Amino acid sequence: MKSKLLKLTIVIVFVLIAYLLLRHYGVTSDINLNNIPKLKEWVSGFGIIAPVVYICLYIVATLFFLPGSPITVLSGIAFGPVWGVVYVWIGATIGVSLAFLVARYAARELVAGWISGNGQFQKIDEKVEQEGWRIVMFTRLMPYIPFNLQNYAYGLTKIRFSTYVLVSAIFMLPGTIAYVQIGGALVSGEGNLYKTLIYLSLAAVLVLLVSLIPKFLRKRQADL
Repeated sequence: MKSKLLKLTIVIVFVLIAYLLLRHYGVTSDINLNNIPKLKEWVSGFGIIAPVVYICLYIVATLFFLPGSPITVLSGIAFGPVWGVVYVWIGATIGVSLAFLVARYAARELVAGWISGNGQFQKIDEKVEQEGWRIVMFTRLMPYIPFNLQNYAYGLTKIRFSTYVLVSAIFMLPGTIAYVQIGGALVSGEGNLYKTLIYLSLAAVLVLLVSLIPKFLRKRQADL
């Protein structure tokens, strides 16, 4: 137990250092849709290690409640519609895993304070006892609790870490693919306006389909 906590502490320290560096250079304050070209130039400037830098950025964003949508779209622009999904998926999976571990082993009382009085979390906590992984699936596809807070909140439930990570990784993919395609469409168009419009239209259809999932799930899990 102590060795696991030590390893987690070391990882948290490295992530905190990464966050402080990103904040020092103004990257964290630039994370919004209007600044995506600037962020793309910054990420691409790292050359061969750009994917590693991007994944670290996504992990930091997940742990420190930074906006996720602009960074997800950025991946499509910086790396294309295929590798963009891969890098977001890696960063998101590591990020949600670390948040869970922080809540469970390092900052339980702090996280409990964040979610105290949140009726939605209380229902989810009760449902985890009854249905386990299905509740993680529902909340990944239909996040009642904000995504970043949700990652910490699950650390306070009794769900197994391995189950949480596997289900999260699988059911974060639809939203990841949809939003990466928005950025990837601009790259796939290769400067051709007609092709770009086609790819953007396909991306918009995908986003629409993903947005319909919550309505379907709400009927199946109406008491959440």
